[in-house]
Amino acid sequence: MKQPDSIVKLINKFSSLPGVGLKTAQRFAYSIIDMSEAEVSDFCDAMMSVKSNVHLCAECGNFTEKEVCDICLQRDKSVICVVAYPKDVLALDKSGTYRGVYHVLHGTLSPLDGRGPNELNIKSLLKRLDGVKEVIMATNPDVEGEATATYLARLIKPLGIKVTRLAQGISIGSDIEYADEVTLDRALDGRTEI
Repeated sequence: MKQPDSIVKLINKFSSLPGVGLKTAQRFAYSIIDMSEAEVSDFCDAMMSVKSNVHLCAECGNFTEKEVCDICLQRDKSVICVVAYPKDVLALDKSGTYRGVYHVLHGTLSPLDGRGPNELNIKSLLKRLDGVKEVIMATNPDVEGEATATYLARLIKPLGIKVTRLAQGISIGSDIEYADEVTLDRALDGRTEI
């Protein structure tokens, strides 16, 4: 049986999202069909609101609705935790123990994918280092994350700033966003100098 084109189009849109397979996309689409028009309108409004109101923090590159995010305004700026993506800020901040600021690179070095230093948010990190005592490298413990951490350490260490790496409480090949709070807390506490 062929599904209506509108349903197929919606399923295709949902399945284009990261981590959403065909079955999940179908469930999402049928959930939308079951919603009232007001619920669908609210859902669409929420998506449009995110697109029009959320932008990058002028200091750290995290998502915010302000010029500078609350973390940058309220936290200790002498310690910067460098992460690849905004979702990593959320994961690390869940532990509640880290009181410094973050810096979001928006990716990792990957020559095969055409991502070099100029494609990442590195220049603004280097401009933020005045008065910084420590930079924590919190990229994923995979090949690209390690290469990025090593590259940044080579740029930052000659400036006399302590550069550390998260402890290996996070298994190789896993993503920071999926680690639990205890693991992230231990990884932050057990970080080592690079």
